[in-house]
Amino acid sequence: MTEADWLTCTEPARMLEFLRDRASERKLRLFACAYCRRIWLMIGDDRSRKLVGVAERYADGLASRDELEAACRAAPYYEGHEPEPPVNIMAGDAVKNLGAPDAYWAAYGIAFDAVGAVRFAPLIEDPAEAEFYIDYQGYAAREKESQASLLRDVLGNPFRPVMINPSWLAWNASTVRNMTQAIYEERAFDRLPILADALEDAGCTDAEILNHCRGPGPHVRGCFAVDLLLGRE
Repeated sequence: MTEADWLTCTEPARMLEFLRDRASERKLRLFACAYCRRIWLMIGDDRSRKLVGVAERYADGLASRDELEAACRAAPYYEGHEPEPPVNIMAGDAVKNLGAPDAYWAAYGIAFDAVGAVRFAPLIEDPAEAEFYIDYQGYAAREKESQASLLRDVLGNPFRPVMINPSWLAWNASTVRNMTQAIYEERAFDRLPILADALEDAGCTDAEILNHCRGPGPHVRGCFAVDLLLGRE
């Protein structure tokens, strides 16, 4: 894959395969969680939504493997439980990937199953008929584009690595670092353009990070710019 391919690719499976040995476990799990949050309304069931939150904490080292597995067992898509309407069964199949021991397969499973969940959404009253549904509306292609955008947010541009200057973080009593930490903890990604202004004031001239912060997103937990400033991998 070339840089041009990476910037325009709309096949998340291909992107994941390219970065399989380069992306961290944390990054891959946070991508999977971010996509679950994108189809939040389709997931519906509180136990499955709790699983997403536990998986996020697990990615950041704030929850144990036992906690993640317990959340998986409690979700209605495990051990033969059947969800009740309006929950989309295929969306539930996507969420259960969060329990995979290998973060790569968690991310890959989300990418595959979530497309199916959205594509077959018009048939959730009778999911058994989903295999006969022809994607006239182009749902699958649009969801792949959304996943590709999320991957670019989380993984950045692997062909143009960004180096953080410690002086940016120390500037003005650690304003940049404190602002970045708040953005991460509060999911306040709408503040990224303000962070870009602060970075410039601190002496940053790196177009890759400044343009990303000022760009339309999507921006999620795991955003490469935020992670770089917080020293997360």
